[in-house]
This record gives sequence, structure tokens and C-alpha cells, in this order.
Amino acid sequence: MNLTDIGLIVQTRREALGLSQARLARLSGLSRATINQLENGSLVDLGTHRLLGLLHLLGMDLTAQTRTPRTKALALLSQTASVSYKTALMPDALAQALVSGELPDALLPQVSTLLDEAPLPLIVSGLEEVAQRTHTPPKTLWKNLTAWAQALQSPRTAWV
Repeated sequence: MNLTDIGLIVQTRREALGLSQARLARLSGLSRATINQLENGSLVDLGTHRLLGLLHLLGMDLTAQTRTPRTKALALLSQTASVSYKTALMPDALAQALVSGELPDALLPQVSTLLDEAPLPLIVSGLEEVAQRTHTPPKTLWKNLTAWAQALQSPRTAWV
């Protein structure tokens, strides 16, 4: 769930309670503009403390749940790493390299791109898929990926 989704739920609850945006703003200590931006999906950030206070006021809470794992994350991750290259990074080759920790020279360019540019949530999902598929402890996969990032001198701060 993102802030836009929360905004729609807040709007529905506010209307069900018969509150105007202005009244909700006064009750919550937020501005009417902030309430409006939250409800229309244009608010960039609200801050956890203020968001939880608003939800509490409305008789709501924020439940943290594990999302359903992305299907075919490894294939998407391989595709993302291969966009600029003639030779595609095959998902099974990436999985095998992650499990063994051995990075074949032929995969260096694609893996370097993956480390530097792939969305981090996709990397997390891809490693989760490899761990489940191969019954390899996720810690092992992260250790191997981090070692590759250091060896390839990835500038991404996530690997430091």
C-alpha cells in the first residue's frame, strides 16, 4: 500500500464520518492543503508520526504485511540487466551464479548493470525467488551478490 492508496481510504473514512477536509485538518493538526493533497494522491511525503496520528484519529491503523512475492522476478531481473547488451542474461545462469558465488566472465557486463541500475525491490524479489527455487539460504545469496558488487566496484551505496 502506498500513500496514494492510503489517501483514498482516508477520504472514504472522512466522508463516512461526515467530516470536511477543513474539520479533519483542524482535528489532526494538519493543514487542509495537506489533507487535500493526501486524498488526491499528490502528497509526496507525510511522515510516519503525522500519518499514524491521522489514522488513529480516524479510528484506523496501518498494518504492515508481507506482499505476495512478485512472480517471475528472476526473469524480470535478468531482462533488466540485459537491455543494453546483445547477449541476454539468462535467469537460470544468474540463479546458478548466485548460488555458487562464481561469476562467469561472460556475465560481468550484465551483472554490473544489474548491480548499478536494477530497482532494489526487484533485486530483493529475485533473490527471494532463487532462494526458494534452489533451497539456498538467502544470506548466502546476499553474501555472493555483495561480493560481486565490491569486486566490480559498484558505485551504488546499497552494496557498501
